[in-house]
Amino acid sequence: MPLGAEPRPAGTPRIVGIVWGLLILNTLGSAGAVTIIPLPRSLIQLVTMGALAAAFALALAVNLRLHIRATAFVFLLTLLLVPSVISSAHLESGFGALFRCARLALFVGTLWLLSRWWDGGLTFVRHHIRMYFAVLGSVAAGAVISPGAALPELYGGRLVGALWPLTPPQIGQYAAVIIGLTVLLVLGRRTDRAGAAVVIVPSLVLLVLTHTRTATLGLFIGLALALGSLVLTSGAARRFFAWAVLCAAVATVGFGSALQAWFLRGQSQEYLSSLTGRAKVWDALLAAPRSTSEQLFGVGLGDKSFGGLPIDNSWLAVYHEQGLVGIAIVAAIIIVLGGVALLRPPSLPRACAIFLISYCAIASYTEAGLGDASPYLLHLALAASLLAAPAAVAPLPTPEVPRRRIPRWARDREVT
Repeated sequence: MPLGAEPRPAGTPRIVGIVWGLLILNTLGSAGAVTIIPLPRSLIQLVTMGALAAAFALALAVNLRLHIRATAFVFLLTLLLVPSVISSAHLESGFGALFRCARLALFVGTLWLLSRWWDGGLTFVRHHIRMYFAVLGSVAAGAVISPGAALPELYGGRLVGALWPLTPPQIGQYAAVIIGLTVLLVLGRRTDRAGAAVVIVPSLVLLVLTHTRTATLGLFIGLALALGSLVLTSGAARRFFAWAVLCAAVATVGFGSALQAWFLRGQSQEYLSSLTGRAKVWDALLAAPRSTSEQLFGVGLGDKSFGGLPIDNSWLAVYHEQGLVGIAIVAAIIIVLGGVALLRPPSLPRACAIFLISYCAIASYTEAGLGDASPYLLHLALAASLLAAPAAVAPLPTPEVPRRRIPRWARDREVT
């Protein structure tokens, strides 16, 4: 999606992968389950914010000349800073709102610096999978060391992070995203099946243990849309899609009751219809009186909660914190990315981008994060890098061939 093009740099430095990993570390959050070794929240915040500062410093060090690609995605993210700063300046959410604005600005600035290497390739996809697989590895290690802490009754026996405070929706999100991307890499023959199984099988087990409905639906629907973009050009995609439909039918018939029990998580139909209590928070948020300024720009960046309860909806969280202007910008981000993906010819990068955009759009209904530095913005940034057209390669200069001087006597002979 570049608005301008520059000569492509000669390869992607390894340090770029480190920067991407630090951005992922920053978005892991500081609030979650009780860990085996109690970690003070101040220490976790120091680690995550230090990771963001280090990411920006390293990105700046590797891109000192500030070569960037003007992408619509990062431009819109920069534009999102405007309502964030305007609303946070009133300090209705405290000084923490200004701190979160600074964090978002540093996050967006790092993406600007990394945009130099966005060329529609799969380099950042591999960085994404490796880092989130490492995060899931810490979750699995915590479950092995202390199953009771990893499957606490406080979360209804759902899997949490026992070494680093991660909630079930976070773990489910990370697992679903890397499963979908790895499946697409296998179908595109960009990785071998044995290596893919090492990623997919454990991640699928962790996803099941989290009982996360949003992540599961996002995985299946996102993969279906991504495969749909490949079925006309890829025989492997057609075969996988056919087998997936067959397996889904068999599972529905043979394990329908077990699947229903897993989906309900012991909740009643009435409680599920209210989206596990989310609807009450949403209704209260929409019914709260607001001034014209609060309607347009929100109340400032906060912790994505209302009345002490999590909002758990990206659109309502953006409305609450960044107002209608923020909603318009976030909607523009999704529309632009989706429109560019539809206009691109069928390819593996396009399929990965469609999967990521679809997943984030589905998860936005029951998860917050599209208006602030979060894993969802990183997923969309990855989609933007996949949709970027390859940068123009600077032609090599043609060496001048020195002209051979012909002696005068030879020219005179040619004339005669």
